[in-house]
Amino acid sequence: MHTGRAGFILSETMTVTVLLFASYADALGKSAIELDVAPGSTVRDILGTLLAMPGGDRLPPRPLVAVNREYASAATTLQGGEEVAVIPPVAGG
Repeated sequence: MHTGRAGFILSETMTVTVLLFASYADALGKSAIELDVAPGSTVRDILGTLLAMPGGDRLPPRPLVAVNREYASAATTLQGGEEVAVIPPVAGG
């Protein structure tokens, strides 16, 4: 962190909440993860972080993702405070 001109502390990271479901939650051992990432990070960056975690190798390289309940592409830029849901395939009929 560093101090801006007005004396406010500026953060060099932002936090996003990653929600994991079903087999993805099982793979990573959690249903939600708070990640501190650099400002301007993308969904692709979040996925890369997840894939590097223990159990992350069980996730597909390009899963379906939603940001704040809206489907999002890997190129979607995050502003901080978002909820990023990593959605497994659903079977049934």
